[in-house]
Amino acid sequence: MAREYSRSQRVGDFLQQELAQLIQRELRDPRVELVSVTGVDVSRDLSHAKVFFTQLGVDNIDTAKPTAETLNKAAGFLRSQLARSATMRTVPKLHFRFDESVGRGRDMEALLLDAKAADAHLNPAPSDEITDPSERP
Repeated sequence: MAREYSRSQRVGDFLQQELAQLIQRELRDPRVELVSVTGVDVSRDLSHAKVFFTQLGVDNIDTAKPTAETLNKAAGFLRSQLARSATMRTVPKLHFRFDESVGRGRDMEALLLDAKAADAHLNPAPSDEITDPSERP
């Protein structure tokens, strides 16, 4: 029977917390400022981890490319720092990817608000009708 919370998920959560702190405290590159780690997917054998990140003010993968390259170059350093604080036998190899879901969610929300506004324009809400018969002229 499968566990509800697998080892790879626990390792992913640990890596997400530790990497978020390490990136803020240890990396001094201006290209990685305002980076948030949004998730970590760890392979079943715990040898590789895809680290998803977002950056404030960056909406697409093209503008996030320099940040992803910088983080991938610093992956060895980050991995060695993780090995110091982790009790794991081996630390997964880190592969950084820009998380586009935040930007897509923002776009989807804008579309929904536009659709709601268009629907309200086509079907206006009832105006202030007089509900009390004694108020009629």
